[in-house]
Amino acid sequence: MASPCILRVLSKYENQITIFTDYLEEFPDADELVWILGKQHLLKTEKSKLLSDISARLWFTYRRKFSPIGGTGPSSDAGWGCMLRCGQMMLAQALICRHLGRDWNWEKQKEQPKEYQRILQCFLDRKDCCYSIHQMAQMGVGEGKSIGEWFGPNTVAQVLKKLALFDEWNSLAVYVSMDNTVVIEDIKKMCCTLPLSADTAAESAPDSLNASTQRRGPSACRPAWKPLLLIVPLRLGINQINPVYVDAFKECFKMPQSLGALGGKPNNAYYFIGFLGNELIFLDPHTTQTFVDTEENGTVDDQTFHCLQSPQRMNILNLDPSVALGFFCKEEKDFDSWCSLVQKEILKENLRMFELVQKHPSHWPPFVPPAKPEVTTTGAEFIDSTEQLEEFDLEEDFEILSI
Repeated sequence: MASPCILRVLSKYENQITIFTDYLEEFPDADELVWILGKQHLLKTEKSKLLSDISARLWFTYRRKFSPIGGTGPSSDAGWGCMLRCGQMMLAQALICRHLGRDWNWEKQKEQPKEYQRILQCFLDRKDCCYSIHQMAQMGVGEGKSIGEWFGPNTVAQVLKKLALFDEWNSLAVYVSMDNTVVIEDIKKMCCTLPLSADTAAESAPDSLNASTQRRGPSACRPAWKPLLLIVPLRLGINQINPVYVDAFKECFKMPQSLGALGGKPNNAYYFIGFLGNELIFLDPHTTQTFVDTEENGTVDDQTFHCLQSPQRMNILNLDPSVALGFFCKEEKDFDSWCSLVQKEILKENLRMFELVQKHPSHWPPFVPPAKPEVTTTGAEFIDSTEQLEEFDLEEDFEILSI
């Protein structure tokens, strides 16, 4: 019998074997532009830079040999967890932009910032990690999905929105649009928050200090902006994508705020990060690797969390019409800029991919920013019992667009 040390070595190298070589195709040696999450690369002269940009994205795949979900559930997500992994990839990209910036790049075997390691640990396959497969699968129970059941893009968006309420370090505001409509007023209400100490400081400060603050005007107590993860679930057709949406869909990958899109084919999810011509570029989670945990020094061996081969591509017209677009706005000016881009590039179409409105629609229920449920446990413990998920409302699937 092999020693535990030998088994650990074998497991480490086993994780570095990927199994989708049949699908790989090198980028053509053409004088074309490639867009990746808001950045452009000239294919003929910047191919190495392009591949480096792609490999820097965190890549989450099926895993096996993790602790059983819920104590007695599956110990692998192979065959059912691909959309959850794609949701993890989109969220991880938001956290990279939040802490390290879009221009940050990853290099193999190079020491990374501590923020990077902390981001990676949020997604390890353990129930005490805030965005683990365990947490996502169990939160999905509140969305009507049994553990081990395949998720759609909208369900993953709702799960991420609820899990983010327990994530104090990243402190994201997650907005998931309804009825193909993004409401500016609601997002501002959710993201513009007064500093925690503002009210208490005003109450306890001397009158002279309060008077001084008032003389300085509104900017002295200007609301802080909570970084925004904006997810827009859409249905861009009935059985296949309507070609009228293609240009607008591609335009979203050009926006500096882009986090790509969740989608793929029926029961086969991919994380789309850009495009070349009419081909979408995506990261594929359908590779089963062994569970990786933190090492004795507290870091994570990250070699299996980056795809070091040429990414896959598919014709945009082969895309299933059920998708979810993602955007990240670290500051309020980023959101204002995004609104301007949408008005210029998306709302110009006769058949709009989605709507952007200033005011909350009068026929909708009042908007209430999501809040962490009043429980005395941690988020991990809270959703460890699916009976307590009733505190969350079940979100309905988005409507099919009229085309």
